[in-house]
Amino acid sequence: MEGTGKFIAIAGFRGVQIKGIDDLLNVARGRVKGACVQFFDANLIAGQEHLFFAALNALKAFESKTNISDSLAVETLLFASAQRQIRKAVELLGIKPGSPRIAVLVLAETQQDVAETLEIVSELIHGERDDDVIKLNEEKFEVIKRLFHVTDSELEARLEKEGLEKEALINLVIEHVALLSTQR
Repeated sequence: MEGTGKFIAIAGFRGVQIKGIDDLLNVARGRVKGACVQFFDANLIAGQEHLFFAALNALKAFESKTNISDSLAVETLLFASAQRQIRKAVELLGIKPGSPRIAVLVLAETQQDVAETLEIVSELIHGERDDDVIKLNEEKFEVIKRLFHVTDSELEARLEKEGLEKEALINLVIEHVALLSTQR
């Protein structure tokens, strides 16, 4: 991530079987050193750009000391969900027991730390790597539109030409993510 001193990885997994969220988070925190890891329900993510800009905004919040959370991982979740309350952010975008598709975001100081952390996470979640679960598709479109309170008129105003509805929604989600920093 240019200008931040951090490297990022965003990965998707399908066929995930997580029974205890707290257990997963505790084991991940115990095994991962020197990296920030956050898990998301991939069914509610509007593409890699969504998480990239959430991470970028979280880093900027820490830099400007406007962060809500003491944790970069949690701050990223807050931005990704466009929420100010941690509980609400977790309810909206956090993984739940039985979430079959998850997105993982890793931030670290080096590319090697990112790669090693992603490998550890892959072992812990017992899922098949599939970055397509992060992409915005027809199945997720209406759900994400409702989640971020995007109106039809807002979408139409952003739409440059027919057939680019997904791109317009992604841009609106990123805009909602960025607006969170103005509400602090």
